[in-house]
Amino acid sequence: MDGLNVLPLAVTMMAGPQIMSAIIFVTTPRAVRVSLGFLTGVAVATTAGTALTMGLASLLDLGDPDDSGSAGKIIQYVLVALLAAAAIRNWILRETVQPPKWLGTLMAAGPRQALKVGLLVILLMPSDIIVMLTVGTNLSQADANFAEALPFIGATVLIAALPLLFLLAFHRRAVAAMPHVRDWMNTHSWLINIIVCAIFIVLILA
Repeated sequence: MDGLNVLPLAVTMMAGPQIMSAIIFVTTPRAVRVSLGFLTGVAVATTAGTALTMGLASLLDLGDPDDSGSAGKIIQYVLVALLAAAAIRNWILRETVQPPKWLGTLMAAGPRQALKVGLLVILLMPSDIIVMLTVGTNLSQADANFAEALPFIGATVLIAALPLLFLLAFHRRAVAAMPHVRDWMNTHSWLINIIVCAIFIVLILA
């Protein structure tokens, strides 16, 4: 993807409430069906969001990707500033930062609600919007076609599927471990947010 590292981008897409949702779904009574609904939503949202950002970027004159003063580079610098501000805010408010309250309602979710959650955690999360904007801008500047975004989309869905794959491969251990992982992520959501911002800043500037 013309200099963008697919795996870290996919990890950034799913870090935070996104992967927490996936973990919660594998602890529900209908774990497989609910998780598959969630993964479908993630796949559709990531594909649509990436296509949309590529389309929007193609309408703009982003300039030469090697020109530090091009519109594309300026957009990336603005994204870096927003991410740095978000990381600082999470550090300042680390004692009071809590995961979204809606995460607590997912234990009773069915496949249809999980599908909806998969769509919304991608399309409405600021961090994911920033990632897809960066991917779309980068691909547009490189005059790439949509097929070159498929590794990013596939890696994002794969990261989202890891809790389910762990459940299927190590059922007994997964059932015991996932609630502990979920609780740790709930109490350390501020740290996860900071790590996500830091990784993405490095990816943009690299």
